[in-house]
Amino acid sequence: MILFDRLLDKRLAAYQRELIEIHYAEVENMYRQMRGWRHDYRSHIQAMKAHAAAGDWKAVNAYLDTLETDLSTVDMAVKTGNPMADAILNSKISLARAKCIPVQADANIPVALSISELDLCVILGNLFDNAIEASLALPEPERLIRVYIEMKGSQLYISFTNFTAVRKLRKLGGRFLTTKGEGHGFGLVRMDAIVQRLGGYLTRNSEDGAFTTEVLLPLG
Repeated sequence: MILFDRLLDKRLAAYQRELIEIHYAEVENMYRQMRGWRHDYRSHIQAMKAHAAAGDWKAVNAYLDTLETDLSTVDMAVKTGNPMADAILNSKISLARAKCIPVQADANIPVALSISELDLCVILGNLFDNAIEASLALPEPERLIRVYIEMKGSQLYISFTNFTAVRKLRKLGGRFLTTKGEGHGFGLVRMDAIVQRLGGYLTRNSEDGAFTTEVLLPLG
């Protein structure tokens, strides 16, 4: 049993390192796009000035439309008030959009969190990755992820809802069955362990083709 526990801890640690590396790469890509847009700002201004000087207002309008579309891909879709939560959520929203998955996000974290950035990364990252994976099994018009994060008293409430291709998922041993690979199981184990360690509450519900995960974390 001790040997098994050590092996499990080792595999969980390896999964955690891989997860952090993936999230870091996604966040870095988002900020790289933002830095690139700022770097090109002067060139954009000069191009529009040239069109304006020539009296070509149609070209100016077309250029502005292009810039608006380009900027929407790097703009912060969610501003929670917490830098780490902003980085994780916006990188995942950008990833979901790239996969043609709409995201409705309402997130507000007006206070500094007492939980570690690592724990926050694992929880939010897993919730979003699971929702994205399930959404990809649906036709594009049926895809949607809803995210709601808010303070409830001294506790942080997190809710993720996504539609699934299955009307109602089945449970085995108290857990919902999954067709995903081994890493997915470790992600759930890791997330559940963090919530338990923090003295929080986690519930999962599958009804009418929608899957919802709710997390409540005490911050006191």
